Parts: sequence; structure tokens; C-alpha cells
Amino acid sequence: MKKNFSTAKRILFLTLLIMLAVKKDTIAQEVKPYVRIARIIVDSTKLDAYNAALKEHADAAVKKEAGVWTLYAVYDKDEPTKITVFEIYASKNAYNEHIKTSHFLKYKSTVKDMVKSLELTDVIPIALEAKAHVIGKVK
Repeated sequence: MKKNFSTAKRILFLTLLIMLAVKKDTIAQEVKPYVRIARIIVDSTKLDAYNAALKEHADAAVKKEAGVWTLYAVYDKDEPTKITVFEIYASKNAYNEHIKTSHFLKYKSTVKDMVKSLELTDVIPIALEAKAHVIGKVK
């Protein structure tokens, strides 16, 4: 009887290991961040207003939406009207929810006459590494 109990324990243990491996694989498949790059050209006469609207929008989105992981906005040093935004969302669904929010709709409405060109590119991450304490608010 003792031998059968040990066999049953082994089978139970192996079953649990397999279940955990399958669950871990399933979780890994579900967590696929949605990453995109927005390349924007802004009317030079409206650059300060555009930058203020973008900062307000990014701040609200990151603070209020769990699915918005990262919104990094930079401009070209030699051509400040050329702005690039690097966006990371928890999922495509999180992005779809983001573009329905009041702060996003306010941003789009505010900047509609400031943007001369917008190019959106979906990208696939290779490496997404950061030291959270290094990146902070830009003043």
C-alpha cells in the first residue's frame, strides 16, 4: 500500500507541474504589449500649444489608465516640429479603450489644427528594459 501511495503522490505532483507549466505558458501568451510609434509634424506657429496639450494628455493617460504603460514623447533637436511618441499599452484592447477616453478625445480635438502630419507605426518589441527611477517628469 505504501508503494501505491508514493506512486499516487508522484502522479499528483507531476500533474500539478504540468498544470502550472500550461498555465504559465497561457499567461505568457496573453501578455502581449501593444507597441506603436507616432511620428508627428506640428505647425511651427503652434508648437508650444501642441507640446502643452501632449504633456497634459500623456500625464492623464499614464495616471488614469492601467493599460497605458508608457508614453514617451521627444522632438528632433534640430527640427523641434518633428515629434516622436513611443507608446506601450498592456494590449491592443487597452489601446482601443485608451482612444475612447475623455482625455484622449480632448487631446485630439485640441491639436487637430496643429498637426500637419501623423504617421502611426505598429512595432514589435525586441527588448523593453528601463530603470523606472531614471525616467521622470520633464520640466
